[in-house]
Amino acid sequence: MANQKALTIGLFGFGVVGEGLYKVLHQTPSLQATIKKVCIRDATKKRNAPAELFTTNKDELLNDEAINVIVEVIDDSVAAYEIVTTAAKNGKAVVSASKKMLADNLPAILQLQKDYKVPFLYEAAACASIPVIRNLEEYYDNDLLHSIRAIVNGSTNFILTKMFKEQLDFFEALTLAQQLGFAESNPALDVNGHDAVNKWTLLLNHAYGIVEQPANLLFSGIQNIKLNDAQYARKNHLDIKLVAQAKKLQSGQVAAFVLPQFVQPGDHLAFVKNEYNGVVIESGFADKQFFYGKGAGSFPTASAVLSDISALRYDYTYEYKKLNHPTRNELATGYYLRVYVSFEDWKHVPRDAFETIEEWHKQGDRIYLVGVIEVSKLQQSTWWKENATSLILTADGVIEHAASINKENSAAILTAV
Repeated sequence: MANQKALTIGLFGFGVVGEGLYKVLHQTPSLQATIKKVCIRDATKKRNAPAELFTTNKDELLNDEAINVIVEVIDDSVAAYEIVTTAAKNGKAVVSASKKMLADNLPAILQLQKDYKVPFLYEAAACASIPVIRNLEEYYDNDLLHSIRAIVNGSTNFILTKMFKEQLDFFEALTLAQQLGFAESNPALDVNGHDAVNKWTLLLNHAYGIVEQPANLLFSGIQNIKLNDAQYARKNHLDIKLVAQAKKLQSGQVAAFVLPQFVQPGDHLAFVKNEYNGVVIESGFADKQFFYGKGAGSFPTASAVLSDISALRYDYTYEYKKLNHPTRNELATGYYLRVYVSFEDWKHVPRDAFETIEEWHKQGDRIYLVGVIEVSKLQQSTWWKENATSLILTADGVIEHAASINKENSAAILTAV
C-alpha cells in the first residue's frame, strides 16, 4: 500500500459546508487530516469552534508552508478564484466546492494544474454527495459513453416535486423551498438554470473532454413553468424535471444542454424527488447506471469534500484523459429538439422558426403547441424564455437528422394557426 500523506488544511469559509467539514473531520481521525486555520469574513460572528482557529487574513493560510491543502467553500466566485490561483502557485493542493468559480474559469484552472503540477479536486461542486466526477474520470471511456442525463439542482427539483404532488403553483412551491432552506432568499441562480449549467460545464469536461463557457450552452430553468404545464404532464402520465443532458450523436459530436423535460414513469430520473439529485449514465457495454443522492446540504457536500481530501493522501489528481484524447469531441449545433411550448399570445412565438408544429390547442388563457425546432434557432433567440413562455423538451426530444422529422400533417396545422 502506498504511504499516506499527512494533510494540514487551510479552510476558507465556515458556513454550512465549512462547519460540516470541520465536524466530519473530527469524526474521521484515521484520515490524518487536520484544519490548522480557517479564514472567515466576519470575525464577530459566533462559531462552534475555538476562536484561535479563525482569522480574517487570507495570507496566514496561503503563505503558511506547513499548510499543504487549501479547501475553499465560499460563495464569492471572484475571491475564490484569487484564493485557488495563489494556492496553486504556492504549491498547495486545492479542494473546491465553488461550481460558478470553476465553470467561469475552467480553461485557466486546467492551465494552473498543468503549470504548477498540483492536484485540484472539486467533486463537491457537482451533485454534492454523488461521486459522479471521479466515476466519469476513471471509469467511462468517451468512445463508449453514449449519454449522461442528470438532475443536478435540488432546489428546482424540490419546487417541481411540490407542483406535482401538492399542485402548488410555482411561487407557492418556491416560497416553501425558501422556508425549508432548499432555496436561497435570492433564488435566481437556481430557478433560472445558472447553477445547473455551471455544474454541467464541469461534468461535460469529465464526460467528453469538452471545455465550454456556461453561456455558450443552451440552457433554461423552471422560472416560467406554470401549474397548467404540470397538469398537462400529469394528464399525459408524465413528470417535469430540469434535466442536464449530453448525448453522443452518430456524427461523433455531442449534443449538450440544460432544459425542463417531460419524463416518463419508467425513467430513472422520475424516481428523483424533492431536494435529491440523480445521474443516469449510459455506455456501450455497461448499459445504464443510476446514481442517486442528496445534492446539497452540510454533511452531503462535506462528504464530497472529505472524499477529495482523502484522495490527496495518495496524491490523486484528475488526469483529464478525455481532454487529451487524440480525437477531441465537439459540441453539436445542427440537431433538432421536439418541444412543448405554452404561451399567452401567438405574437410572442415565431411559428416560422419551427420545422414542424405537430399539434396545438388552447385552454383558458394559455396556448399549447408541440413542435420540432433546430437547436441553433433557440440558441440565437430568447423568445422562448420571455413573456411567460414555457418551453419543455419532450421525453423523446433529441432528433439528429432532418430526415427523421415527420412533416406530414404540419402544413395543415401551420395554416390553421
